[in-house]
Amino acid sequence: MIDIKLKGLGKRFQYDWIFKNLTTIVPSGSICAITGGNGSGKSTLLKCISAINPFTEGKIEYQLGGKEITESEIFNYLVISAPYLELPEEFSLIELLNFHFKFKKPIQGLDFEDMIHKMYLYEHRNKPINQFSSGMKQRLKLGLCMFSDVPMVLLDEPTSNLDEKGILWYFEMVGEFGKNKTIFICSNDSREYGFCKQRIHMDDYKLLQKL
Repeated sequence: MIDIKLKGLGKRFQYDWIFKNLTTIVPSGSICAITGGNGSGKSTLLKCISAINPFTEGKIEYQLGGKEITESEIFNYLVISAPYLELPEEFSLIELLNFHFKFKKPIQGLDFEDMIHKMYLYEHRNKPINQFSSGMKQRLKLGLCMFSDVPMVLLDEPTSNLDEKGILWYFEMVGEFGKNKTIFICSNDSREYGFCKQRIHMDDYKLLQKL
């Protein structure tokens, strides 16, 4: 499992600070919600944590079993699901699983047939992804994350495009496959993160505007 320390983290676009002075520790095995309204910087923080985007100031420290992981290496230890990340839609489901798990190790004891059944996509296993509904694509995104044997999982708006059954399925997936992982959940929907014991509320790290 991975420990993450955010030390005085700040992100600025041109002259506008998205957030500033964010300091917190997310211990290994935690499920941490990143909350706030639209445009509050939730996704930006998630991208900084994943090292997709550089932060403007501060420092992020990652430790796995007491060993420090650098920002340039952290991609090896995480998976991410987000609305702004697209699936390769020319692939079939089987082709995508083969492709993804060339880069990430699957959870032990779980083969592709098991994964497809757990995502309720067995009837569609040979279809190209571009024929999937939005809900099917979202289950696939979440499944790729949860079935990967990595210590950190980043989920941005995890229940977008899911119906009520899909939301219950999401809870089951986190409960079954989220053990012993550090998980971040970006959301402004309390249903998605109500079970999270730790929360980062982005409004707490905004600069106060002068009148």
